[in-house]
Amino acid sequence: MAKKNKLKKTLVDQILDKAKIEHDSLALNALEGKLPQDIQREDIFKTLALTGDKTGPLIGIVQITEHLSEKKLAKVSGNKKVSMIPQKDLQKTTGYIHGANNPVGIRQKHHFPIFIDDRALEKGEMIVSAGEVGRSIRINSQVLADFVQASFADLIDNN
Repeated sequence: MAKKNKLKKTLVDQILDKAKIEHDSLALNALEGKLPQDIQREDIFKTLALTGDKTGPLIGIVQITEHLSEKKLAKVSGNKKVSMIPQKDLQKTTGYIHGANNPVGIRQKHHFPIFIDDRALEKGEMIVSAGEVGRSIRINSQVLADFVQASFADLIDNN
């Protein structure tokens, strides 16, 4: 009976399991809006792929309830300016489609600089995509940052 509730592991789950990193696998589509009772929208973080004029591709991770400040991300990443990668170029750049970008999978394939908004550190835990639309992982924010060699910074557009 219990087997029916067992989620098939995504590649991200497998990578984290192999590294012995504790995380929860979730069947969750944040884009649809209906969330389980124990999850607030502020717990969910989106992984955004951008390109910088000096660094090339880079990743910014912010709560789905917030907007990324491209100006702040440019400053912390050593770029003069950054801009979102067009959706048509997303998969060939990161290896993932819109809604499935995740820091673990991207770090495995590419060594793009990754920046996570400070609010993730304040929360202690964060939910990010598990590399497939409708699948996510809940993980300790600092553990994730250490694993993907990410930096924390204030990335929110306050306007």
